[in-house]
Amino acid sequence: MSQAPLVLVDGSSYLYRAFHALPPLMTSAGLPTGAVKGVLNMLRSLCKQYPDSVITVIFDAKGPTFRDELFAEYKAQRPSMPDDLRVQIEPLHQCVQALGFPFLCVEGVEADDVIGTLARSSTLAERPVVISTGDKDMAQLVNGHVTLVNTMYNTTMDSAGVVEKFGIGPELIIDYLALMGDKSDNIPGVPGVGEKTALGLLVGLGDMDAIYNSIDQVATLPIRGAKTLGQKLLDNRDMAYLSRELATIKLDVELDLNIDEMQMQPPQDDILLELYERLQFKSWQDEIRRRSATPAVAPKPKAQAARSAVDDLFAEPTIDTEVAAVEPEYQAAFHTLLTEDAFVDWLQRLSTATLFAFDTETTSVDAQQARLVGISFAVAEGEGAYVPIAHDYMGVPQQLDQDYVLAALRPLLEDPAIAKVCQNGKYDINVLARYGINVQGVRFDTMLESYVLNSTVTRHNMDDLALRYLNRSTIRFEDVAGKGAKQLTFNQISLDVAGPYAAEDAEITLCLHNRLIKELQDIPPLREVLDNIEMPLMPVLARIERYGALVDAHLLGVQSLELAAKLTELERQTFEIAGEEFNLASPKQLGVVLYEKLGLPVLSKTAKGQPSTAEAVLSELAEQGHELPVLLMEYRSLSKLKSTYTDRLPEQINPLTGRIHTSYHQAVTATGRLSSSDPNLQNIPIRTAEGRRIRQAFVAPKGYKLLAADYSQIELRIMAHLAQDPGLLDAFRHDRDVHKATASEVFGVPLDEVTNDQRRSAKAINFGLIYGMSAHGLAKQIGCDRGQAKMYMDRYFARYPGVLDYMERTRTQASEQGYVETLFGRRLYLPEINAKNAAIRKGAERTAINAPMQGSAADIIKRAMITVDQWLADSGLDARVILQVHDELVLEVREDQVDELRAGLLPLMSAGATLDVPLIVEAGVGDNWDQAH
Repeated sequence: MSQAPLVLVDGSSYLYRAFHALPPLMTSAGLPTGAVKGVLNMLRSLCKQYPDSVITVIFDAKGPTFRDELFAEYKAQRPSMPDDLRVQIEPLHQCVQALGFPFLCVEGVEADDVIGTLARSSTLAERPVVISTGDKDMAQLVNGHVTLVNTMYNTTMDSAGVVEKFGIGPELIIDYLALMGDKSDNIPGVPGVGEKTALGLLVGLGDMDAIYNSIDQVATLPIRGAKTLGQKLLDNRDMAYLSRELATIKLDVELDLNIDEMQMQPPQDDILLELYERLQFKSWQDEIRRRSATPAVAPKPKAQAARSAVDDLFAEPTIDTEVAAVEPEYQAAFHTLLTEDAFVDWLQRLSTATLFAFDTETTSVDAQQARLVGISFAVAEGEGAYVPIAHDYMGVPQQLDQDYVLAALRPLLEDPAIAKVCQNGKYDINVLARYGINVQGVRFDTMLESYVLNSTVTRHNMDDLALRYLNRSTIRFEDVAGKGAKQLTFNQISLDVAGPYAAEDAEITLCLHNRLIKELQDIPPLREVLDNIEMPLMPVLARIERYGALVDAHLLGVQSLELAAKLTELERQTFEIAGEEFNLASPKQLGVVLYEKLGLPVLSKTAKGQPSTAEAVLSELAEQGHELPVLLMEYRSLSKLKSTYTDRLPEQINPLTGRIHTSYHQAVTATGRLSSSDPNLQNIPIRTAEGRRIRQAFVAPKGYKLLAADYSQIELRIMAHLAQDPGLLDAFRHDRDVHKATASEVFGVPLDEVTNDQRRSAKAINFGLIYGMSAHGLAKQIGCDRGQAKMYMDRYFARYPGVLDYMERTRTQASEQGYVETLFGRRLYLPEINAKNAAIRKGAERTAINAPMQGSAADIIKRAMITVDQWLADSGLDARVILQVHDELVLEVREDQVDELRAGLLPLMSAGATLDVPLIVEAGVGDNWDQAH
């Protein structure tokens, strides 16, 4: 039996990878924890991969190393470690040690050197070694006993792998790095020698000593610039050898621990519970407590017992908490149902279940055009089943008849009394609706459960949720269908692969629900948001998507031609000013024209140090009176309208319905607002003539009208309610023009003498403060100096002190509890509210001030949509909602029922919330969206 490899973990590589690759995570006290959680999860995965190995974790120590003495500029270009990462190092070290992993952190050298020394010792002892790292420098350590593993890409690299990746063997990697240098470590290398040149030298002449001993032969190599390369090498010989010394990993570090003494130790549960309490890793606390509470099992050999303790700690949550020991791997049974007997058995189980999960497999992500391929189910954790009905690859086993399966499932799926749970159930509802099944009884949706629980903590797709809440890695679609142009549709995938993938989807969904609903039950306001807003809204959105909106493709085509002519004219004017033709879409070419040829001031630079041509920079240059940036901004704006809307919308018309079917997303924005895609209707401009023309293409069919109902100044009204400022409350209660009233207060003029410019500035102040605008931002917005803007803001707060009190109260509350809430209890967590970096912290504070208003506005229109949908169903009106954009609902209604619709609709929308000021809804009617708005 072969010996288990010694696993050496580059802990510092893990730390940076986790910090930059994963979404931020923070405790309610403001302690960042995302990197700690990420590293521990990666170690956990490694334990599963190498269950019998000793896994040693090595970190860089604080302070300089011998390389800094060799070369003062070594790593000098690297930015200092972010504060939010620095504070996670010590807790991570404590967790790693308490988990029982051998731990090394040696001063004066890098983690690479410690790993190299251990790898060399293992090689001498003929013991296999696996180095887990993402650092290419480690390739120099690879030999017959040493292999690299990159857990991010799940790849391994032996000696042959090094040759395949780099074109040279491990013995030449040091010289390879020395010749071309390493920007990440600031190793200088030889100027003008890049990857291809270094490779050509090493393949052609051998190692660096051989190259310098044969310098006259360099000119004969098939390398670009070979004739002058020899002199470059001679001129930089000292730098090349210094670079080699810097790139060489030490193999002789003095260590207090040798490889024979490295053993996995039992976890220190008391220390871990304390650490996890501080880091708020609740699920891991529960696992330790559950494991500690299980009955004793038969003793094992000492080394195995220590190993098993770590296995237990990192094991998946068990299905039955009464079992004697936690299984190191999650076991689930997945069935593919190909016979009537098997299918009928599952039908019986579904019909008697108190709750079951289901999921559809289809040929497309577009629910309006996808073909159904199969359906999967789960009634209990640990088991799932898949019913294939439309796989069509060659050699497919006999499948059950599609009509038979759907007819048998219809009563179950349409029964509102049978509770169901889905992941992104709106998609499944829409797919099955096209097959005549009106799905009801979807009581829960794991995507929405996760979103309501914490909208910012993770993405809410199944793969990410399974990893976060169940600590399970799922079978990914790419694993079964491939990637890119050769990716298969699900009907083309063989059942031996498709079956487990599909069945797992349903089983994972059920497991996720059981975990997430338990956490939501502990926070009653969030459970109410799920039950009373998000879940009832889901079928409403599904109906809006299915019905779609009618679009005049001809009108868009005419506008597209007109935009093309305008863009051509703008190009001509631009080239005339620039004195030459260039690619307007190329930042590099544009930068040359703006800054080198025309000599415009450089206001900002990109991350790579190039003068910026970003929109904000062009806007500032335009404000300074430069003509070309004005033309460029107009060109970009019209070009985006053309490519995104006038060209694209006609292509998005569904050939089956003749309408456009946007997709609404409930679980994307942090604040609770809906977003849309394919097409994105939220970004159609309304303040420009061209944007309004696009809205004119959204039309009513013959005999119908469009009615657009919009909440008036809803966020300002919510501000007045939250702040309880007497001045704002009075203005809204008496239906005064709040912007005019603000202008009167701020500019100190009678209400009837307020000018249009003053009202416009007051409007900027009102809305700017909602979004936490600074005096500098306000000055830019209204065109005054910073001092004057500061005076306006001070005067505003003097007149409306309740607003300032609300802001201060909200900042304090957010800092103390780590989140803010909407009027209905929805939470927005703010992981950066206590960040040490002032800019990051202030950004979080601005979000804290705005989120209750924006989130409450989102909740109000969602509540209104639910109420309106039910009213329309009961009223018998020939009308339906076809669009939702920001604070606006657009309905399609029969011409002779417009007045009746308006009379019933506006009070329902106004009742979306009870505020201390009136909630006003305004409505317009027209033949198209622009007219109605």
